[in-house]
Amino acid sequence: MIRTARQAREYKAQSRQQSRQLQYERWERVRERLRASYGEAIFKSWLHPLKLADIKNGQVMVTVPTRFMREWILAHYIDNILRFWNQEDRTIHSVDIFVRPESPSASQRREEIVSSLPESAMPFVNPSNDSHFAASMHDPKLGAALDPRYTFDNFVVGKPNELAFAAAKRVAETDGVSEGCNPLFLHGGVGLGKTHLMHAIAWHVRKNQPERKVMYLSAEKFMYQFVRALKNKEAVEFKDQFRSVDVLMIDDVQFISGKDSTQEEFFHTFNALVDQKKQLIISADRSPSDLDGIEERIRSRLGWGLVVDIHSSSYELRLGILMSKVEKMEGVDVPVNVLEFLAQRISSNIRELEGALNRVVAHATLVGTAITLESTQQVLQDLLRANDRRITIDDIQKKVAGHFNIKVSDMHSARRSVAIARPRQIAMYLAKKLTTKSLPEIGRKFGGKDHTTVMHAVKRIDELCRKDSEFAEDVELLMRVLQS
Repeated sequence: MIRTARQAREYKAQSRQQSRQLQYERWERVRERLRASYGEAIFKSWLHPLKLADIKNGQVMVTVPTRFMREWILAHYIDNILRFWNQEDRTIHSVDIFVRPESPSASQRREEIVSSLPESAMPFVNPSNDSHFAASMHDPKLGAALDPRYTFDNFVVGKPNELAFAAAKRVAETDGVSEGCNPLFLHGGVGLGKTHLMHAIAWHVRKNQPERKVMYLSAEKFMYQFVRALKNKEAVEFKDQFRSVDVLMIDDVQFISGKDSTQEEFFHTFNALVDQKKQLIISADRSPSDLDGIEERIRSRLGWGLVVDIHSSSYELRLGILMSKVEKMEGVDVPVNVLEFLAQRISSNIRELEGALNRVVAHATLVGTAITLESTQQVLQDLLRANDRRITIDDIQKKVAGHFNIKVSDMHSARRSVAIARPRQIAMYLAKKLTTKSLPEIGRKFGGKDHTTVMHAVKRIDELCRKDSEFAEDVELLMRVLQS
């Protein structure tokens, strides 16, 4: 069938309109599921302001009017939003939320776009028409969006993270490859600032060296894009795009553990970029040598440059982070004793700490009451109970020592008799299984043992549990007692 140029344009416009209409219908169904799941009050307060911006390459982009609202939705509702989208479209792999304040011109643009849709239709906006929106994106087909909150200026530095911060600043400020820091490998537990520092590097390079191509993405997305390229016979294009960047940042590299084909491609991409003197920044939840399921040649290369362990936050650092966050909240008065209470009681990770503060502020804002220590304890009673129940390495050492009738001080000693060494190995194993502490942190709690000693203990207890059912039952009993 031969179409005139005018007919082709009309057909293309009609196709775009139909696609937009389909997106709208799916979004409406997602919204209805959210309303049914959370109730009318929560929906109106937090989820109704969400506006669909675009859907591209499996990525849903939505906007909200304020930064605070974005943080709250990311902390409490994003998982279900993604799950409901997956029920509508199985190709959706991520939902990204951007802050986009209302303006008269924006409203006018949206009215033009949805003029043919029903009055109740949720408006669509084109991210490419908005400079703020576009600035937060970079090559959405391959990379991931950067969070505008995650800059060096917004990173609170303390003893546990000062080396990581200094290394990240050095890499960001170096034109080219930072000597001795390629790759820069950041590792530590959940919510300690690894992703924040990686985004900060990207923002700094883009602002001060705009000619350099920067790409940030998770290891999960690296794998997803690689598999997609293989499926679509676009492997050559995939290799060219990844190997043409000046700064490549891959978050949570432990995700590719056991994924042989993805590791093979990662290995060759790593080598190609190093040979071209391009900068790499990698993060994981443990050091390169502790990455089980990762090929030895990759672990070796990850340790070539500077490996930095971000330690668990101190009370002083947690308090500083809370104070910094409150300073950026306009019209919010949070008493110092409340901040001190939160810093003292919520010590697991920074993400949970900030979420607790957001929750306290949101409750006071919605209910219209002042923030007090008493109201904070009431609002966070479930979270505080969970933290009170959180298992510590000290708890594990005491329970294991009592079970085997040895002294707790034996857990910190260098004695190697089986009667002492085996319970100590069991305690290390349980510490790895039941806490979020890294191997070096566990080693320090056992008299300054090296992380390789802890790793050996974990592997040894795993082997004994597989070979000896009675031994496995003994370990399982200890685990149940600690979790009860």
